[in-house]
Amino acid sequence: MEPMVEDLAREARQFLSRVDSSIALEDFRIAYLGKKSKLNGLMEHLKTLQGEERRLFGIAANALKKELEAAFEEKKSSLGTERPVSRPGFDPTLAGVRPSLGRIHPITQTIQEISGIFRRLGFERVDGPEIETEFYNFTALNIPLDHPSRDGFDTFYTSSGQLLRSQTSTVQIRVMQARKPPLRIIAPGRVYRPDAVDASHSFMFHQIEGLMVDESVTFSDLKGILHLFLRELFGADTKIRFRPHFFPFTEPSVEVDIRWAQKGWLEILGAGAVHPNVFKAVGYDPKSVQGFAFGLGVERIAMLRHGIPDIRLFYENDMRFLEQF
Repeated sequence: MEPMVEDLAREARQFLSRVDSSIALEDFRIAYLGKKSKLNGLMEHLKTLQGEERRLFGIAANALKKELEAAFEEKKSSLGTERPVSRPGFDPTLAGVRPSLGRIHPITQTIQEISGIFRRLGFERVDGPEIETEFYNFTALNIPLDHPSRDGFDTFYTSSGQLLRSQTSTVQIRVMQARKPPLRIIAPGRVYRPDAVDASHSFMFHQIEGLMVDESVTFSDLKGILHLFLRELFGADTKIRFRPHFFPFTEPSVEVDIRWAQKGWLEILGAGAVHPNVFKAVGYDPKSVQGFAFGLGVERIAMLRHGIPDIRLFYENDMRFLEQF
């Protein structure tokens, strides 16, 4: 056998004779049979040889490779029934470290809970695009051209003339265009308004808009459903009041308040009977159908229920805050 090959064979046999565990056997495999092993080093040396010398060296190196592979498998088989030997300081009987699976964000939790209540009341959850046209965000909702909300200071417009929706009422319009009554839907989602960010305002937040349309839907239906919803969400003893208000897309319109601890009455959502002009914009006959709509801010609900003082906490990705939910 070639001297270089003989030296490596002697070294490998001695190493293997000392192997008494699966860990030591893996060290042997890496040292003598792996991609960067000493045996591969011999193969690199083979490239420098010529003629008969190259042939003899190659025969010896291949023979050694087969010998070491066979010896490795034999040792592996003999160690197969033995208890694995652990590295110093490692106890395989100890419990592993459980990976963090994360939690549902408090905003998502609130949306899911509200959606669940309305689902039990027969409402279907729907969604729509966040980039909209003025027709869906304003015109179809009976918002006039000179209304302040159409101004660039109150709405994010794109260079193409579209806009980031400022309310999820846009989804109601799209659903009414695509379907005929009866309808009973809620539309959760992100909305955007260029508000200065502070403890109670954000340029991006979440809304849930609701809509019910049929041949005969009364204001009493609206009050009954909102009473059921708010008492399910905040508790059976929740006191609720309705105050007259104005929204372009509903007539009559109301703001709905709840009695909250020592803070008194708090506005919680807006609602009203769907304005006839909205029905006309989507191709409904306002003399044949009636309906009501309502909308609420998700962050406001979550802040009230969990005693959160600052809306910015929802978006900072601070695990100390999020892990509380």
